[in-house]
Amino acid sequence: MTESKTILETTVKAASSKRAENIIALDMENVSLLADYFVIMSANSNRQVAAIADEIVDQNEKNGVSVRHVEGQRAAEWILIDLGDVIVNVFQTDQRKFYNLEKLWSQANPVDVQKWVEA
Repeated sequence: MTESKTILETTVKAASSKRAENIIALDMENVSLLADYFVIMSANSNRQVAAIADEIVDQNEKNGVSVRHVEGQRAAEWILIDLGDVIVNVFQTDQRKFYNLEKLWSQANPVDVQKWVEA
C-alpha cells in the first residue's frame, strides 16, 4: 500500500470514529498536482467538526505523518488539513452544501472508502 493510501485509510478511520458523515475520497492523480487524494466529509456542529479534525491530526501524527497545515480551526465551519499527499476538508453540513467541492472536482474518480467506515 502506498504511503498516501495509508494516510487516506488512517484519515477515514479517524473521521469515522468521530461520526463524520458522508465521507468521500477522490483520486486526484490525473486531475491535480496538489495531492494524491482529496477527502471531503461533514458534521452537524462546529464542535463535531473540530473533534473530527483533531482526531484526524492526532491519528496521523501518531503514525509519523507530518501535518503540514491546519486552517479554519477557530470557526470550525470548514477545517482544511494538509497531510501532504492527502488534503482533508471537514465541513459543517451547510458549508459543505454551499461550497460543493464534489462538483468542483467532479472529474476525479471516487475511491471506495466504505471498508474503513465504522458501521
